[in-house]
Amino acid sequence: MIQSEVRIRSFRSQPRNLRGSVMMKIEEKHAANGSLVGTSQLPLGEKHQANDKPEENGKAQVSPKQEADGKGDTPRKSLNLYSWQEIQRHNQKTDQWLVINRKVYDVTSWADRHPGGRRVLNHYAGEDATDVFRAMHLEIDIARLYLKPLLIGELAPGEPSQERNKNAQLVEDFQELRRTLEAMNMFSANLGFFSLHLIQILILEALAWLMLWHFGNGWPITICISFLLTISQAQSSFLQHDTGHLSIFKKSKWNHLMHRFVMCHLKGLSVKWWNHRHFQHHTKPNIYPKDPDIDVGPLFLVGDLQPIKYGKKKIKYIDYEKQHLYFYMVGLPLLMPVYFNLQSMQVMYLGRYWRVLATCNVEQSFFNDWFTGHLNFQIEHHLFPTMPRHNYQKVAPLVRSLCAKHGLQYVTKPILKAFGDIVRSLKKSAALWMDAYYET
Repeated sequence: MIQSEVRIRSFRSQPRNLRGSVMMKIEEKHAANGSLVGTSQLPLGEKHQANDKPEENGKAQVSPKQEADGKGDTPRKSLNLYSWQEIQRHNQKTDQWLVINRKVYDVTSWADRHPGGRRVLNHYAGEDATDVFRAMHLEIDIARLYLKPLLIGELAPGEPSQERNKNAQLVEDFQELRRTLEAMNMFSANLGFFSLHLIQILILEALAWLMLWHFGNGWPITICISFLLTISQAQSSFLQHDTGHLSIFKKSKWNHLMHRFVMCHLKGLSVKWWNHRHFQHHTKPNIYPKDPDIDVGPLFLVGDLQPIKYGKKKIKYIDYEKQHLYFYMVGLPLLMPVYFNLQSMQVMYLGRYWRVLATCNVEQSFFNDWFTGHLNFQIEHHLFPTMPRHNYQKVAPLVRSLCAKHGLQYVTKPILKAFGDIVRSLKKSAALWMDAYYET
């Protein structure tokens, strides 16, 4: 997600499905016009009108165009004016303000009802959330209607549109790139592509069950079926990722329905667990401890901060100094089947959700695209999470040009080197843990 001062690191220090090569962290440096926090799914229990927009409780409705232009809010003369110094003080769980398009919103009471989870809003408390608001919402006009009751003021005329440490030119160029891609229809999905992907999954699932029914459950058959289901489950993960990001259908509700089908029926995992976890990852990628994707303790310690934290507190659940050695033997087999499934069941039980993943690129090829579900284009995916993945290759040259213009490194690595970087990163984190743990 664009966070201005794009820093592209050579590797995502986390053992996650091919966080391959280009570590890209854009630390926004500007006042932007555009993104939301969370997902465009509407909260349960809200009343809707026939056109899928929430009722305004007797208030006159504002057209989407007025809302987009900022003309539909309370008249300017009645809005309070705030400085960034004041806004940044409201960054606690019980007191959360954020800025979107120079408007100041108090989201404290809304946080627990936010479809993307309360932590997503808390991660941006006291900050500008314009670009992430735009990036994570498909039906932006509907999302803006939920902001209206939360409006408390706007930035004072002398205040910059974003925090003062942000690069205005970089974000302005990024927003221009997004407008260009929208004009090129890069956010429109090819339904044929995703239909074939679903058919592939269903064929593999059906074939596995037919083999079991016809041949029985001997060891050779069990091994063959396990191979088929492994491929099917991996491809299901990629498809649920697409629907979870609202990148297939133009209407959010259809994406949500497909997401529930793939996630709950084909994979047996909780939709809300994935939403609340993955949206945090996209709003604050690779920022510990806000990004849950780089917090896989006690299995592994990744990055620079977590190993030192565990070491100073003398935490040693397992022998972390050898974590890079057992990653391929233990990490890959246990991460999804055991660790993530247990987390999902925990969230479903505690939350009563009974309805039953900076950034890196890997070289493009037909196999790499299929094997990673196009997540070898990590840079493009994190900049445009709602974009259909079959368009990543088309927009990659434009993203590369943006990076070149601002002197930012854009690195792409072979897939084997990317796997090797996972081990090297774990080894580095283990060394940091050892230094802190054995420090006298």
